[in-house]
Amino acid sequence: MSLVENVNQNGESNAASERSSDTAGAIGAVRDELSALLGKLKAAQRSSGAPDCSARIEHLDKLERAVLARKHDIATAISADFGNRSRHETLVAEVMVVVNEIRHARAHLHEWMETDSRDVSWMFLPARAEVVMQPLGVIGIVSAWNYPMQLALTPLVGVLAAGNRAIIKPSELAPNTADILKELIGETFAADHVAVVTGGLDVAEAFSHLPFDHLVFTGSTRLGKIVMRAAAENLVPVTLELGGKSPAIVGDGYGVAQAAQKIMFGKCFNAGQTCIAPDYVLLPKDRADAFVKECRAAFQSMYPTLANNPDYTAIVNDRHFARLQSYLANARDRGATIIELNPASEVLDPKARKMAPALILNAPGDCLVLEEEIFGPILPIVPYESLGEAIAYVNDRPRPLALYFFEHSRSCIDQVLRDTISGGVSINDTMLHIAQTDLPFGGVGPSGMGHYHAREGFEAFTKKKPVFYQSRINSAGLLRPPYGSQANFILKFLVGR
Repeated sequence: MSLVENVNQNGESNAASERSSDTAGAIGAVRDELSALLGKLKAAQRSSGAPDCSARIEHLDKLERAVLARKHDIATAISADFGNRSRHETLVAEVMVVVNEIRHARAHLHEWMETDSRDVSWMFLPARAEVVMQPLGVIGIVSAWNYPMQLALTPLVGVLAAGNRAIIKPSELAPNTADILKELIGETFAADHVAVVTGGLDVAEAFSHLPFDHLVFTGSTRLGKIVMRAAAENLVPVTLELGGKSPAIVGDGYGVAQAAQKIMFGKCFNAGQTCIAPDYVLLPKDRADAFVKECRAAFQSMYPTLANNPDYTAIVNDRHFARLQSYLANARDRGATIIELNPASEVLDPKARKMAPALILNAPGDCLVLEEEIFGPILPIVPYESLGEAIAYVNDRPRPLALYFFEHSRSCIDQVLRDTISGGVSINDTMLHIAQTDLPFGGVGPSGMGHYHAREGFEAFTKKKPVFYQSRINSAGLLRPPYGSQANFILKFLVGR
């Protein structure tokens, strides 16, 4: 199945249904063009060789200067793509995160690049061994629309730090940002060093089939499967940053008001259009009413109004807005209680795609909001009787990209960390683990594979090449044919026979 076909079947593009029988030919033409571009970058990589540390630092410096110089253009473009995107959210999540990653990589690059000496077994002495850090070559980056600059440039930081070249395919759902990204990269790097290719599903389809030296994809789990299948044709290793239903567990020992403030911040940042947003809340059964009350207060303190509030981000497009409304309708039809948080009781114009957050209580387990990744400002609340029951609820479902636990008890924290598996964890807050420059970021199972950010990002795009150095004087010849009494004696000494 092609990427185009998959997107059409899952309702992820209206354009896919309009494809005609010549789609394969169009994709083939695009693939030829992209193959030529990839060949150009690979030829430049072979010609220039691996850049030294000072050259890599210069590349990172150039990227940092370019991002900071265009930060207001970036905020304007992203807001245009969303219909309204908080400028502060863009500066924090798109600019600050990328710049911090650059600065961390630059500060540690000498250490990361060092050749690592390894032990040699006594029987091979005086030989020596080491692991050499070598660039992989040319890396493909497919980024998503929800953080269109961060998800393109954060992997690029690791790519450049590791001494590679890259081609970036930004999401067609954020076209203004894609254009800014293409301008920024074109002004900053040579065309055979870092390139940006824009376009729709035909470009994405062709891109995923290219023989990169590594491919990074950020997107849905469904599309991740398709991209991985396409990459497998050329045995291209992949880093998949997907999603899933990230739980927030509120323990008995944590204040409801504090938990509500932090969870509502995580849920409403970018209007919930975040892969690590808290997707649902597990909390003690007797605290549900208090939690709802505190969520209402927390949201009102952050967003007193919605319609004309520049701090509250819109849903990215009509299709995603309709999808979220269908989740609410499904929950309502199944008998769930829906509590809308609209502090000023405003009538919101659907055309503006501003969506008031909704808390959902008493939802049946097979409701869409409890089965699908929400990716919007809808928050189901699931009560539990014991912490063990909450842990079991999480473990009965696909492993999430993030998990949040609110508790002061060290033993309870240790229990959750020990008994659950997730891509990452924040204790007593939401989402902030992704902003820690010395922590890797990545999913597990259906929420992704591989890591980037921090040293792990450098290593993801590096071949750790093992090298063995034989000494002039060595005993290796004693175990070469023809085998005789001398070999038998040595083997008896080494392995007992």
